[in-house]
Amino acid sequence: MIKAQVGTGVPMLGVNVALMYFLAFLLLNRTTKWSTMPDAPTVLDASALLGGLAPTYADIVLDNLARPYPHSAHHTTHSADDRPTPEQIHPAFYTSFDWHSCVHMHALGVMLLEHGLDSERDAALRQAIGANLTAGKLRVEGAYLLANPSWERPYGWAWLVRLAATCAASTDAEIRGWASALDPIVDIVAELFMAWVEKAEWPVRHGLHTNSAFGLGLMLDAFRTLDRADAALACETASLTWFHADADWPGDWEMSGQDFLSAGLSEADLLRRVLAPEQFAAWFASFLPRLTADSRIVRPFRATDETDGYLVHLHGLNLSRAGQVTRILAALGQTPESAPAVAALDAARDPLLRAGLAAVVAPEFMSSHWLATFAWDALLSASALTNPTDTAA
Repeated sequence: MIKAQVGTGVPMLGVNVALMYFLAFLLLNRTTKWSTMPDAPTVLDASALLGGLAPTYADIVLDNLARPYPHSAHHTTHSADDRPTPEQIHPAFYTSFDWHSCVHMHALGVMLLEHGLDSERDAALRQAIGANLTAGKLRVEGAYLLANPSWERPYGWAWLVRLAATCAASTDAEIRGWASALDPIVDIVAELFMAWVEKAEWPVRHGLHTNSAFGLGLMLDAFRTLDRADAALACETASLTWFHADADWPGDWEMSGQDFLSAGLSEADLLRRVLAPEQFAAWFASFLPRLTADSRIVRPFRATDETDGYLVHLHGLNLSRAGQVTRILAALGQTPESAPAVAALDAARDPLLRAGLAAVVAPEFMSSHWLATFAWDALLSASALTNPTDTAA
């Protein structure tokens, strides 16, 4: 085993030499042609990468949960005296640069505990997460959401209930205790969500945090797991109302220069959760009828400046697309009608994943405060294709 400290404080502990060599290869390949580098694996082994990367990602979570600054606050001030620190208004989720990233770093931490870690990292993560997911701190967070009903809608809401669902699905007593502490705030999010979709006539379709389809997908999974039947039904209804009639999506118009989500693939990833398999296959064939492996909607892109918080979104776009492509691929199955789309998606998923993975371990905080969650999610989805016991989003 090797130990190293990289860049701005993100520790890189416990990663075996072969894995570090491969990650170094990925980093170098961002500016060097494949033909000039040593041979890389033809197909990524997602299950092996989950095991190899878990310690590193745990260190990234621990680093993030210990970093209160820099912080991007989204609090609307109401007077000259209304200038609270992030910790005062968000005592559970005030680190990791911004609120939603802090929430999903907690979710990633729980997923890593479920995956399995060495005893030192396991104990450190439990201490860091448990100190934040207390009933008292979460009451303050819930009160803030109620007082600001459109705040973090729907992205932050989605990750919050994903965190709760991940805890609730655990067989670990301590983690299930965190789920109990989160239960009241899940009710708050469900209430806010149902009030929103009742009045929102149109979805948001761009590739940033307010994208409706991405948020609905995470919330639908979570509400189902958490037995919030009314909220889950509202998700299903909104999904069909907003997206079921869509056809001939202009995939070559994607992406915008600061997207971290594909609007089209987010929509498809949502509807595969709602439609029966044969219905979804027919819908997808009409939604992206000319999809090929060279289509812009499934091609990887590079971020030219990792210090720019918006340009670095393109790393996340590669990772979110990798996960979505994999889950859509699994939902389509193997039929003659879906064969062209399946071939295109299958060819696209590894290049997307390769393009995104290296950025997770880059030293720049604009990458490290959020990308690991999307990488882990994509790897879980890839692993679930061949290992059904791995949980995909």
